[in-house]
Amino acid sequence: MAFLRSLCLFLAALLLAPTASAADRGPLVLAAASLQESLTEAADAWAAQGHARPVLSFAASSALARQIMAGAPADLFLSADEPWMDAVQKAGLLRGGTRTTLLGNRLVLIAPVGSRVRLTPARGFPIARALGGGRLAVADPDAVPAGKYAKAALTSLGVWRGVAERLAPAENVRAAMALVERGAAPLGIVYATDAKASRAVRVIGTFPASSHPPIRYPVAVLKASRHKDATAFRAFLLSRQARAIFARHGFSAP
Repeated sequence: MAFLRSLCLFLAALLLAPTASAADRGPLVLAAASLQESLTEAADAWAAQGHARPVLSFAASSALARQIMAGAPADLFLSADEPWMDAVQKAGLLRGGTRTTLLGNRLVLIAPVGSRVRLTPARGFPIARALGGGRLAVADPDAVPAGKYAKAALTSLGVWRGVAERLAPAENVRAAMALVERGAAPLGIVYATDAKASRAVRVIGTFPASSHPPIRYPVAVLKASRHKDATAFRAFLLSRQARAIFARHGFSAP
């Protein structure tokens, strides 16, 4: 169901894009939901240099990878983890030599901005008790990178079993954060950059980097791309100017 929903959003993005010819539009970029603000700013900076502005479509990396493997037309893919990029690569859908690691991130525990909960992610920390009668907002831990990282961290810290039946799973990391922003969940686990983008949540603590696999964002040009700017925009994302934009939004170098 989440895949079908995101596929509909992807098609809607194409239909709502400016009615210019394909040659006049910028490359179509499928990107992880956690990149919304930073990639939008990067696309604006690219357009300010006189290029056609890239068309950006955001969703969970899992949904985007499935769209690509189902034949959705696009030029670049930015994933929030390596396994989903691996899946697209194994399907033979990446242009050779264009895959590289673009960014890094951290995993944080959040609460509504008015919450007084104090909790530090550590071995055996009482997260289940802190939930009270509520649920823990996470991206789908069976498919979405942010959710998989969250499950790995909680498992590593020995508290997964206590919260596994008390999750509020969401289709992507921004949807998970929205549950906390609205007060529908007392706690959530998102990327540090997501929390930085919201005024409605506060960071309670950061998960130890050793508690989960490294959070890496790979980027690649898709083999089916025919857009003249696809490779150039990828190069721009790796430039000093773009890296400064991503750093302002809280991303780290890979």
